Amino acid sequence: APSLSYATHNPSRSTETAREMSAIRTAEPFGEGVPFGDPGWYTKFNSPYYTQSHVEYRAKVRAFVEKEIMPHTHEWDEKKSLPLELYRKTYEAGILPGVVGSPWAGGMGAQLDVKGPKDFDYFHELIILDEFGRCGSGGVLWGLLEGVHIGLPPVLNFGSDDLRKRCGLRVLRGEATICLCITEPYAGSDVANIRCTAKKSPCGQFYVVDGEKKWITNGVWADYFTVAVRTGGAGMGGISLLLIEKTMPGVQCRRMDCMGVWASGTSFITFENVKVPVGNLIGAENNGFKYIMHNFNHERWGFVVQANRFARVCYEEAFKYAHRRRTFGKRLVEHPVIRAKLADMVRQIDATHHQMENITYQMCTMPKEQSAKALAGITALAKVQSTKVFEYCAREAAQIFGGASYVRGGQGEKVERLYRDVRAYAIPGGSEEIMMDLGVRQAMKEWDAVQSRM
Repeated sequence: APSLSYATHNPSRSTETAREMSAIRTAEPFGEGVPFGDPGWYTKFNSPYYTQSHVEYRAKVRAFVEKEIMPHTHEWDEKKSLPLELYRKTYEAGILPGVVGSPWAGGMGAQLDVKGPKDFDYFHELIILDEFGRCGSGGVLWGLLEGVHIGLPPVLNFGSDDLRKRCGLRVLRGEATICLCITEPYAGSDVANIRCTAKKSPCGQFYVVDGEKKWITNGVWADYFTVAVRTGGAGMGGISLLLIEKTMPGVQCRRMDCMGVWASGTSFITFENVKVPVGNLIGAENNGFKYIMHNFNHERWGFVVQANRFARVCYEEAFKYAHRRRTFGKRLVEHPVIRAKLADMVRQIDATHHQMENITYQMCTMPKEQSAKALAGITALAKVQSTKVFEYCAREAAQIFGGASYVRGGQGEKVERLYRDVRAYAIPGGSEEIMMDLGVRQAMKEWDAVQSRM
């Protein structure tokens, strides 16, 4: 790791209300050195957000990704699966428990053999998702991290001690896998209108679950399912969360063939008369919608981190290719039109990254109850920003690569694959249209509140 010196930033800021901010001055660059190929704090720019702990953890995660992930990415993506022992490796490397938010391992860290980095926070988690994104495959990243990232937090945040230990510890240790089951053939962004039902048995000891879930990441190899079910009346007030186990009779999963994210295990899941013990209820009955909304901010923030790194990968690959490829007697990068494309990519990527870091800082410093409301709108808009930038960069990189971006494998491998992954970021977790509407509706509510006080 590069040596660092620190300068206190904004010393008047109270350390009781916010984490101390220090400006990192990096003595030498980290990474391959492609200008804008990594976030600014990796190279020549100071940052108020990161500490020595983040710097050391970044080096650790990058070393793992370059050794264990990147050499196999194309093979796993083409195979549409990855080895399940990879979960255990990622745990033993001290990474897997870092994707469920702060605190480390969702508060279960004391019960794990692997310890987290010093003063673990959301910037450490950002580093994990950002560094794994360098593999250039949404499928591989989702196949390994996404089920844990979005499926386990409801169990850790709202589940009973029994569920946290019985399911949570196994997943954190890479001994089992989990997925989040909300979307149905009939309800995607319209979560309040899900149809999957869970009815109490006459003996009162079980819920009997019937219904279908669609586009479920990791579903085909998941051991546990965090499932949104209808236990009450219509609308958001009748939704609960249940933890369903694959070993329960009546659970059927089949892989879906999708445009992109091939290695993510996207699945269609059917629950038919599945008897689920009442002890597998996550939190309180009919409070599931609130838990889902709480989970969405973290999920969408993760999408922002991933999508923006994928945009950066597209830029980085195009930048390097433009220095190798020659047309009309000179390198591609010597053509003004190519430089203009690269410039448009960079300015959007870095702007998005700064917005992302600002949101991450709020996540680190705001009480969770406050951040759940305060960050919903801006996180939704950041998701739109990141996926639109990702789509733009995937297209422009493909134009720079030309025919090489139309071939699976070879020089344009990452760009071709990421071009197919774009829709998997623009639609799931809240489509761009729904996210833009959410952002403005929240702004309207805040303005109404301001007006009412005048």
